Amino acid sequence: MALDSNAKNAPEHVAIIMDGNGRWAQSRGKPRLFGHHAGARRVREVVEACPDLGVKYLTIFAFSTENWKRTQVEVAGLMSLFRRYITKEARALKNEGVRVRFIGDRVRLDQKLQSLMDELEQLTETNDRVHLTIALNYGGRDEVARATKRLAQDVAAGEVDPETVDGETLARYLDTHVLPDPDLVIRTSGEARISNFLLWQSAYAEYEFIDTMWPDFSHEVFAGVIAGYCKRDRRYGGVKV
Repeated sequence: MALDSNAKNAPEHVAIIMDGNGRWAQSRGKPRLFGHHAGARRVREVVEACPDLGVKYLTIFAFSTENWKRTQVEVAGLMSLFRRYITKEARALKNEGVRVRFIGDRVRLDQKLQSLMDELEQLTETNDRVHLTIALNYGGRDEVARATKRLAQDVAAGEVDPETVDGETLARYLDTHVLPDPDLVIRTSGEARISNFLLWQSAYAEYEFIDTMWPDFSHEVFAGVIAGYCKRDRRYGGVKV
């Protein structure tokens, strides 16, 4: 199933909360990390589907600021997976015209992973076919707090007039300041919550909560969600006459 990539109603920016990896694995008698590896493989298919579906920007929620609460084994396994994913997929992402960015607080991540993230961003910085943003050690409240701190520092330094501060000012300090706000946020696995993801940016986004577990989120499922979005009437608080 594909959509006309020039369809005027297609979402320019789709954000996805990739949920259900652990439960998908456990339902098959496998350890949770088995599901995370299956989910990582699914990312490639979804990224490749974006141009045909008219999606220019894709943001995926890979690891939240709250995920550190998971077992040490699972966290260590996820960090290893992230390093492996970047190393394995870097050249393909470059060749397929995908520009990769990372958002979130990198300070807590190990130096090897931080270096790989920097290298992938630099490697793909001239690409423009699809813009893939990976939220890693990311939390919406944490992002706003960090942005507010940077803004306060600039105000204290006399670089910003506090009387001119508004929503657009703060948005320029967010991790996503170079990205358009998401038009559509999808959460897989049947859970109906946003889990601290893109809180500021998603103020007017459409939401779709689906039962499909992330490792089963195929091109066809993605296309079906996009088709449903295209039928929605978005008014942004106004009334059409």
